[in-house]
Amino acid sequence: MNQDIFVIIEHLRGQVADISFVMLAAARGLAQWSGGKVIAVLLGHNADGLSGNLNCDQVLYLDHPLLADFTSDAYQKVLFGLIGEKQPRAVLFGHTTIGADVASILSARLDLPMISSGRTFASDGKFTCQICGGKIMAEGELPGSTVLVTMVPGGYKPEQGQSAQNPQVLSLPAPILEDLKVVLKQYIEPEVADIDISREPLLISVGRGIQTQDNISIAEELAEALGGVVSASRPVIDQGWLPTSRLVGKSGKAVKPKVYLAVGISGAPEHVEAITGSETIIAINTDINAPIFNLAKYGTTADLFDLVPVLTQKIRDAK
Repeated sequence: MNQDIFVIIEHLRGQVADISFVMLAAARGLAQWSGGKVIAVLLGHNADGLSGNLNCDQVLYLDHPLLADFTSDAYQKVLFGLIGEKQPRAVLFGHTTIGADVASILSARLDLPMISSGRTFASDGKFTCQICGGKIMAEGELPGSTVLVTMVPGGYKPEQGQSAQNPQVLSLPAPILEDLKVVLKQYIEPEVADIDISREPLLISVGRGIQTQDNISIAEELAEALGGVVSASRPVIDQGWLPTSRLVGKSGKAVKPKVYLAVGISGAPEHVEAITGSETIIAINTDINAPIFNLAKYGTTADLFDLVPVLTQKIRDAK
């Protein structure tokens, strides 16, 4: 086993996912403790250009047509051989539908320990991970063998995992990919949205705490007063209260507004993953232990039904 820290880079349609930069930032501190290097592992096809701004010491690039888009089967086959051969000190995956899928299966097949929902690493190598929807932080020491870790956003900024200097890229031959159970045939683009929330500078985002569809008008009135747009977390979209184009989260859109006002949103990892690029996050939630407060710069436990209408009126009066 060597002391290097591997980071499995997630990308989609020619864009590196923010969680990859978060992991690179985490890996840098962990590598200082282990004494190894930060190694980004990039799987793709004609995708070596994605390595340009990765903050790492080296990129291991494996190219194959069947790696152009993610499929669990193909990623498993490639990473099974690579991790088994290189035996790094740790391998970081995103705690996403991609990372959790691959990491859990590789943990079983390689008989390696796995840490789920990792958030930060201390200078002595100890990890902190969030459990129970982010309401509990658990700490521990890394096992002595190679360990797989799925990382959640929030502990590091994506900008910390970016660099203006191009890292060294080492191309490795991909293994023979035969008899894959799943092969991607077509990528279907979603319908054109009424509003592209990823480009909006001010978002008022509502969650389960809004309670009913009729109450969304409270957020819409505030958005109108501020000149912003209403977006939502998964529970609101699943109810059909807002169109899917307004969904913020790993199954929706990642957003980077100047101000992100989370109204009645608990802050589950799936949602937090998509808002870490926001300049300022403000949270309104009556639960003082809500995970959203771990990320918010400002927050209040006031009841949204008491606060938001008053805030809206104050803004109108100020105008």
